[in-house]
Amino acid sequence: MKKFLLALLLLISLPALLKADEGMWIPMLLKNKNEADMQKLGLRLSAEDIYSINRNSLKDAIVQFGGGCTAAIVSANGLILTNHHCGFSNIQSHSSLEHDYLREGFWAMRKEEELPNKGLTVERLIRMEDVTEKILAGLPANMAERQRDSLIQSNVLKVVKEAKKDNTYDCKVRPFYAGNAYYLFVVEVFKDVRLVGAPPTSIGSFGGDTDNWVWPRHTGDFSVFRIYVGKDGKPAEYADDNVPYQPNFHLPVSLNGYLPSDFTMIYGYPGRTQEYLPSMAINLITEVEDPIRIRLRDRRLEVIKVHMNQDRGVRIQYSAKAARIANGWKKWQGEIRGTRRLNTINVKKEGEIEFQTWAFSAPERKLRYGKLMDAFGQTYSTMEPLHVANVYYQEAGQGIELISFANRFNNLIKLSQQKQKDEAEIEKTAKALLDGLSGFYKDYQISIDKEVAPFLLREYVANVPESKLPVLLKKFTKQEKGIAEIDQYVAEIFNESMLGSEKVMREFLKDYKASDYKKLLRDPVYALSVSIADAGRMVQPGLATCRITLDSLQRVYMKGIMEMSPSKKFYPDANSTLRLAYGKVSSYKPSDAVTFKYFTTLDGVLQKEDSSIYDYRVEPKIKSLYEHRDYGRYADRDGSLHTCFIANMHSTGGNSGSPVMNADGQLIGLNFDRCWEGTMSDLVYDPDQCRNITLDIRYCLWVIDKYAGAGHLVDEMTLVP
Repeated sequence: MKKFLLALLLLISLPALLKADEGMWIPMLLKNKNEADMQKLGLRLSAEDIYSINRNSLKDAIVQFGGGCTAAIVSANGLILTNHHCGFSNIQSHSSLEHDYLREGFWAMRKEEELPNKGLTVERLIRMEDVTEKILAGLPANMAERQRDSLIQSNVLKVVKEAKKDNTYDCKVRPFYAGNAYYLFVVEVFKDVRLVGAPPTSIGSFGGDTDNWVWPRHTGDFSVFRIYVGKDGKPAEYADDNVPYQPNFHLPVSLNGYLPSDFTMIYGYPGRTQEYLPSMAINLITEVEDPIRIRLRDRRLEVIKVHMNQDRGVRIQYSAKAARIANGWKKWQGEIRGTRRLNTINVKKEGEIEFQTWAFSAPERKLRYGKLMDAFGQTYSTMEPLHVANVYYQEAGQGIELISFANRFNNLIKLSQQKQKDEAEIEKTAKALLDGLSGFYKDYQISIDKEVAPFLLREYVANVPESKLPVLLKKFTKQEKGIAEIDQYVAEIFNESMLGSEKVMREFLKDYKASDYKKLLRDPVYALSVSIADAGRMVQPGLATCRITLDSLQRVYMKGIMEMSPSKKFYPDANSTLRLAYGKVSSYKPSDAVTFKYFTTLDGVLQKEDSSIYDYRVEPKIKSLYEHRDYGRYADRDGSLHTCFIANMHSTGGNSGSPVMNADGQLIGLNFDRCWEGTMSDLVYDPDQCRNITLDIRYCLWVIDKYAGAGHLVDEMTLVP
């Protein structure tokens, strides 16, 4: 057993020997770190072709979409492709019972029909720069952590100010390797992004929550947008006379498909990974936090889905909410399963023993690293009860929609209570709240909230120490009678609250005066929201202290494990900055006697069809095209229409919508998910099980062209036959 653990140790705990399919690499460092390995695997480009500041390169066609996804520029007129689930909230915002774009899809046949999206931005990287020396300049080795952070922030401001000279770009600095390195990012932000096309949800979200995180997959997860700029070609706020963006470079689109072991790469903005955490952190995440979140979301989803299945209008209102809730809920289940299967906690512990052995083998290392593991253990032990209370605050307290909505009024009350009142600011704040009412009530059903709230509050009271509970919930003891009384309490406060009625709230805010704040203070739902928020704030100082300590320890640990293996290549954890991952198209074996093929076809869509289940409906036109095998130029060499494929590239949240490219840098698909067996890859990577799931670009084009009749969009693209 020990030999087995030590063998896995190299892969999991201290990734000294990183596989080609593991890692999210910094684009500007590809030349020295990855180019040779990538070319051995089949890449036919140079590192300069992928990232360059001297000439056009692939990075010029990769944009961060909406702050949390990725998109690819695919035409000379600013057309971009991302996932359907990335554009979902924008599609939903334009939908109504009269124009149900979620159910029917949307296609702009002329540019004049493309729909603006308030607040939606895309961001393109101009350049990045290693500024570690500038950021860490003048920092003594033993400086207190808060003082160190303050000096770092001061240095960051200086670097950003210098970078912004003589240009209109946005600039930001991000830490890498747990704060052992810093990079500057100079970016161009586009603020006029319009919806061009989206398939119906029956295609874009085929399989729904059931298929989410699962392979085999048959989801046409894409949407089409276009970037607009001012007449001068520069980013501008929305205006009728803005023009399509003319990019420096756009991705060519391949119709050639792929074969097993073909080289692939994914270029995008992965959100967050934590590959180098100690065993104590893995235990807190997978054995404490994840189970709580899963259990609380179980009930929320159960109630929401019952109501969605009963009412089409509710389905429109709650589709995006349900998807957001379910996404984490299912991912965490896979994360627990994967880390347990890999025995990750014990393997991490073995790595920590090896690290300590190395540290204690030299006096100077013992001084730097000798007490590190004990400090980790003490801090995580202190943090756990605070963290648990915070998870219940987030998932149970703020999981009640009306409680979360009530928080919006805090600033108005604060302004109204000031001795020296700023009437203009009060009026402005009340007007903003009034204008925002429709955004909340448009997608809200109080009946759902009233059904969910009692369960969430019962769980809150039953599992958090009384000292960390909201004051208004402390009267409900952990005795059976007290817990049962929560149901009656919820019914009463929802019935008495004015927050549940849009009409009442409009009347309240329409002619709001400072003295009216007392009505809100007396509102029972608002009072509960304040009590819950107070409880949430109560644990924050302790959590902040623990996090500051852990950040410091993690920085030292990261430096230590890199020092321990100086000849090895370490990739930094994801932090929503542009990264490249690479690997090969590959099948996998999730369990005994089961092997998954590397691609799916339209055959599988029809095999999964079930008209009685919303998520498995198949559009009549899709069936007709299938029956006539009308695949056109989008068919694979085997004559079938491929829908999705998998490869062993390292991806995470934020990679949604990322272009997946072949060895020539041509677009072959859009990344949209990971297989369930590999969802632990944010914490530990397993090359045998971790697979990213990609929409085949040919299926995307076929839907646009053959199904939607929007071939003019395909004509904009540069196709490689």
